[in-house]
This record gives sequence, C-alpha cells and structure tokens, in this order.
Amino acid sequence: MTDEVRAAVNAYLQERGMSRADLARAVERTPQEITRALNGGKNGGSVSPLWIAIFQALQLELTVQEQQDSDHTP
Repeated sequence: MTDEVRAAVNAYLQERGMSRADLARAVERTPQEITRALNGGKNGGSVSPLWIAIFQALQLELTVQEQQDSDHTP
C-alpha cells in the first residue's frame, strides 16, 4: 500500500476516534496485523509490482475516499 493511503487511513481513524484495536475488531484481524499494515511492515498490504506498473502506465494513483453512503460505523 502507498504511504498516502496509509496516512489517509490513520487520519480517518484519528478523526473518528477509533484505535487500531477497534479497526482490528471490525475487520476480524489482530491489532498486530493492523499495525503492520499501517506501518508498511512485512505483509503489510503492499501493492504488487504488476499493479504499480499498471498504475504508472495509465498515469493513475491509488487513493482513499470515504464512501458516499457511509454512516461511519465500523
């Protein structure tokens, strides 16, 4: 995952008053897995080289956007 996406998720958590443990419960993962993903650690949700090449070839970037019908509950 990109640093921008990680930063957006971290900002969203803070804005909503959610902890990484709250997010872990919501997605049925461990807090350690969430921390690795958000810190960019090993198996932290990296974007594959193929997708990076596709994005670059098409001049696209991966972003995060709040869902239009979201009620903000995990």
